[in-house]
Amino acid sequence: MRELVPGKRKLAIVGLVFVIAPLPVMGSGYFIGVLSRILLFALFALALNIVFGHNDQLFLFMGGLGGLGAYATALIADTVGITAWVALPVAALLCGIVALSVSWISARRKFTVILISILTLNLQLVLEEGFVGARDYTGGSTGFPYELFSITGIAEAVGLPSAVVIYYVLLAFLLAGMVLYLWLINSHYGLAFEAIREDEMAAESIGIDVVRYKAIAGFIAGVIIAIAGTMLAREATYITPSIFTFLAVDVIALIVLIVGGIRQAYGPIVGAVIVEIIEAALGTYAANWRTAIFGALLILLFLYFRSGVIVAVQEFLEKRDVTLGGGNGGTPAEAEMDG
Repeated sequence: MRELVPGKRKLAIVGLVFVIAPLPVMGSGYFIGVLSRILLFALFALALNIVFGHNDQLFLFMGGLGGLGAYATALIADTVGITAWVALPVAALLCGIVALSVSWISARRKFTVILISILTLNLQLVLEEGFVGARDYTGGSTGFPYELFSITGIAEAVGLPSAVVIYYVLLAFLLAGMVLYLWLINSHYGLAFEAIREDEMAAESIGIDVVRYKAIAGFIAGVIIAIAGTMLAREATYITPSIFTFLAVDVIALIVLIVGGIRQAYGPIVGAVIVEIIEAALGTYAANWRTAIFGALLILLFLYFRSGVIVAVQEFLEKRDVTLGGGNGGTPAEAEMDG
C-alpha cells in the first residue's frame, strides 16, 4: 500500500536532530539566531523548490511577498483586534492569492522562466518601494517593533527563553511544510508537475491543465513564503523594509536551494545548514572581506557541486558501492524521497 507521506522515518530523524540542536547552545542568543535562520531560509527555499524546481516558475519576489505577509499580519491583527495567530492565516491566504495570480497570468501568457523572473523581480522592486512609501502603515524605513505572536506564557511554562520557543515554532512550520511537500510530489500533483517541467506541450496533449497546476504551485509557494516572511520579522523582533530586499531574501534562498539541490526533498534544509554555517564562520570578519570570502566559497560550491550537495554525496557513495538507507534503486531524487 502506498504511503500517504513517503519518507516519514527520514523526516522524523531530521526533525529529532533539529529538536535537539538548541540544547547545547541554549544560553547563547547568537547560536539560537543562527539555528533560527537555518529554519527560516530552509522554508523560503522549500517554497522556491515547489514553484521553481518542479514548475520552472522562478519567483524573484519572495522578499516582497514575505514582507507583504508580515506587514499584513500586523495590520490585520491591529485593525481587527485579533491575535496574530489568527491574522497570519489570513495574510498567508492573501499572499497565496497574489502568487496564484502571478502564476496564472504567466501560464496563460506562456511566459518562459526568464520572463517570469523579470516580472517577479519588477514586482519585488514595487513592493520594496511600497513598504517604504506607505509609512503611515509600515513605519517607512524606520519600521516598528514586531513582537506579535505572544509566547511569554508558553516560555514561562516550559522554562525556556522566548527565542528558543520561537525556534521551535519555526521548526513546526518547516516540518509541516516538508510533510506537505513530500505528499505533494508523490501524489498526482507531483506527476503533473514533472510532466509540465519536461514538456508543457506534451503535458497538455495528454490532458494536463498546465495553467491550473502552475497556479496551484504558485498558491502553495505564496502561502509558505508569507509564513516564512512573517516569522523572519518575528525572529528579528523588529520589522523594516530592509529585511525583505531582493539581496536579503531572494538571493540567499536561491543560493540555499542550488547548494542543497534543486528537486531534492531535503535540499532546502541541507543548503540552509551549509550557507548559514559559512555565514556564521565568516561573521568575525569585516563586512567587505566577509562578503568577498562568502562569495568565493559559494563559487567553489557551484563549481564542484553543480547538482547540489545531496546529489554529489550520493554519487560519491555510489562510486564506492555504498547506498543510502531507504533507497529504491531509482534516480537520486527518487531514492532520496523514498521512506
